[in-house]
Amino acid sequence: MNGDEQMIEREKNPEYLNSFLDYSITILNKSPNSVKEYNYDLVNFFKFMADRFELTDIKSFTEKYLKKITLNDIHAYVSHLAIDNRSKATTRARKISTIRIFFKYLSQKANILEINPAQNLETPKLEKRMPKYLSLDDSKKLLNVAENEDNRNYKRDYAITTLFLNCGMRLSELVGININDIDFNECKMTVIGKGNKERTIYLNKSCMVAISSYLNSRPPSNMVKHDSKNSDKALFLSEQKQRISNRTVQNIITKELKHAGLDSKNLSVHKLRHTAATLMYQYGNVDIRALQELLGHQSISTTEIYTHVSNEQVRNAVEANPLSDPKNL
Repeated sequence: MNGDEQMIEREKNPEYLNSFLDYSITILNKSPNSVKEYNYDLVNFFKFMADRFELTDIKSFTEKYLKKITLNDIHAYVSHLAIDNRSKATTRARKISTIRIFFKYLSQKANILEINPAQNLETPKLEKRMPKYLSLDDSKKLLNVAENEDNRNYKRDYAITTLFLNCGMRLSELVGININDIDFNECKMTVIGKGNKERTIYLNKSCMVAISSYLNSRPPSNMVKHDSKNSDKALFLSEQKQRISNRTVQNIITKELKHAGLDSKNLSVHKLRHTAATLMYQYGNVDIRALQELLGHQSISTTEIYTHVSNEQVRNAVEANPLSDPKNL
């Protein structure tokens, strides 16, 4: 059991909840972070239900009470999220998805329930929003800031920023890269994405140069701690000579955004993933299927959010209309 799973207080959970978490790991092949989110969502759900059924804690919420839950009870919880917790629609949608998966498991896999009370549970309608991303010029600004030699870790930070902006990888994927995941001859690397799925990312010249430059300054592996994070194998290290953490990378990018004069409040590491996808689509004429493979999306509909067009492209399209110039009429 790894560190992420150890943070789940299983001894406080009902047995059927822990069984679902095990099922998520072993059968659904969910990542430790996904399992933590499932646990967090369901613990909060059962805290609400325990209070509703006048029980002291969720451990007391035995199968006897589980079988009494109705769709109305679940709707009451969703209403609680919206009104009392003021949860965003996206947050409610995620929690509802967890509840639906959980009750499907109870009724179809564990055979604890004969009737699935969440079968007709609907997800809140979400407004489609244009993903936020950096323009090409802003991306160049960010790279220039990252390459500032006043920062003693500038080679590491520049390599991190370069990989985000060129490869569109997820934060967890970047943090998990080991040196031996990189094929320097073929200019490619292997990363572990969502659901522990392995995929290949091809590295362009900028990525190869940035990685090679950083490796020349990275402490040798025999000087790095041998720990549960396999820090000695990690590509990116913290100042403590351990595998760099998600939080440290987020802080690096936030600081760079601020120094570049960009909106660090509304931009994040994940927005760099949006940026990479957008730049490849707008400037590289990348096929949507190739983009899906590169980003590691299971569904093409997820990739399609990156096929948005800029205001400038819309304006150019209107200007390109042969009827746009009254002199030609």
